[in-house]
Amino acid sequence: MAATTTPEENKRLARRFPEEVATEGKVDLIDEICAEDVIGHNPLGEIHGRDELKDHLESLQTAFGEFSATVEEVIAEGNLVAMRVTLQGTHAGEFMGVDPTGTEFEVVNMVFTRVKDGQIVERWVQPDMLGLMQQLGVIEQPGE
Repeated sequence: MAATTTPEENKRLARRFPEEVATEGKVDLIDEICAEDVIGHNPLGEIHGRDELKDHLESLQTAFGEFSATVEEVIAEGNLVAMRVTLQGTHAGEFMGVDPTGTEFEVVNMVFTRVKDGQIVERWVQPDMLGLMQQLGVIEQPGE
């Protein structure tokens, strides 16, 4: 069994997902930083295992070109890491039944990551879906 990691080590590990996997497109890094039975929770549903997580990330990369996830703040306590992340990109492919609009967007994303034995075992991802859909023109902004 691997040694327990420190909150600082957990912060470095959790940051690798938005910075390297999402922004740099290194989807195969999931095999290194995530447990085989990793669980992901997001507004579109639950993801189980590395392969499902890779498929999900690849579909997001197709939907949102020029995508970046910038970590703004990180807080860790024990085996849990909380991050505020800014997501930016261009709606370049189908997403949630919406054809590509070519629209650029920027939304806030809250991510909680649970680490065990030096790997990510669970993630909760909560992007501002309302803000995203408003920016893509799918939902009207208040006052329009």
